[in-house]
Amino acid sequence: MKHLLHTPEGVRDIYNEECAVKLALQNRLHRVLHLYGYHDIQTPTFEFFDVFRKEIGTIPSRELYKFFDREGNTLVLRPDITPQIARVAATLLGDEGIPSRLCYVGNTFVNFSSYQGRLREHTQLGAELLGIDSPEADAEMLALVVECLLESGLKEFQINVGNVDFFQSMIEDAQVDEDTEERLRELLNNRNYFGVDELLEEAEVKRSAREGFAALSGFVGGVEILDEAKRVAPNSKALKALKRLERIYQILCAYHVEEYISFDLSMSGLYGYYTGIIFRAYTFGTGDAIVKGGRYDHLIEKFGKEAASIGFAIVLDELMSALGRQHIEVSRPRTGTLLLYDEERERDAILLAAEFRSKNKNTEMMKKEDSHSLEYYASYGKRNQAGSLLYLQNTSQIRMMNLVTGEQKIVKSRD
Repeated sequence: MKHLLHTPEGVRDIYNEECAVKLALQNRLHRVLHLYGYHDIQTPTFEFFDVFRKEIGTIPSRELYKFFDREGNTLVLRPDITPQIARVAATLLGDEGIPSRLCYVGNTFVNFSSYQGRLREHTQLGAELLGIDSPEADAEMLALVVECLLESGLKEFQINVGNVDFFQSMIEDAQVDEDTEERLRELLNNRNYFGVDELLEEAEVKRSAREGFAALSGFVGGVEILDEAKRVAPNSKALKALKRLERIYQILCAYHVEEYISFDLSMSGLYGYYTGIIFRAYTFGTGDAIVKGGRYDHLIEKFGKEAASIGFAIVLDELMSALGRQHIEVSRPRTGTLLLYDEERERDAILLAAEFRSKNKNTEMMKKEDSHSLEYYASYGKRNQAGSLLYLQNTSQIRMMNLVTGEQKIVKSRD
């Protein structure tokens, strides 16, 4: 039974101070989404396998946690919440009209084939804008990401923006087969441009296409790279993608968030359902993106309804890791009260706690033991988010202690 004292690989318990910080951060970011007019939605933790099948464009089947219900249907723990939103949009939101702005908080589960210390359960907080295909919608989502990250306390971060259409037009111009395309995406995701050139040479891809891919390594940076990319754009589809990114940038300047935006035209998208712009946010202190998102105009139609859409997910665990390593404290109110009492004052303590709770004041009761000092209980209160300590003494006095400032005073108990 000893192994039952530990969690499986890739999951962990979160409690006390860390849990309080996570919930405080989650609530602050959730509030930002509400300020932009997004409305809450909750989706189930597990779904039918078909919601995440290969054709949908989510993660490979081998990385899904699968199990069966009593009827023999294959179910999976959700690895991604966006396909669930698409299913809901196609089935339940049909009579609501569009556009729809939805937001969520939930855990996702990915069974990585190679563990290497990575978490397999993540908490994601995200937003989805359904029913609008426009640069304005794209810019709104990027501005919302910036505001969320600023609200978290981050000051140094960058959002890399690409466009799947630009990248896909280069793939089409190269005329490579499916296996070569998959390998090409993998090499580009790893920034292995030498490998890209070797692969294209082996595949006997035409010279102009090879030169285009060779130039990709330089198309990372400010808005000026969009002009530079036009010289290797293989067709009108690629040029249209670049013009869209230019228009998005113009709108972001109106939001005054352009300093956090950079462009990366080699981005091909983490998921296969992305269609237009894609983006990822990075900061110091974490090895992975803290935000992932993009446009997925054809995902909802796979569930039976056409609706252009764009969304993003903030990976709270990665964000918390970055905040911790950058020594950025997530402020949270310490509004709770620790009500300490001597045994003779038990009845008074119960009545006072009831009064506090009736006024929506969080109150924890604890009988004082002679073996512990007042400082012992003050330390306990601080660790458990209490802002004040009230000690009902058997001398009919109440010692009041502010656990934030350390100030104390003694008052006479009420009769």
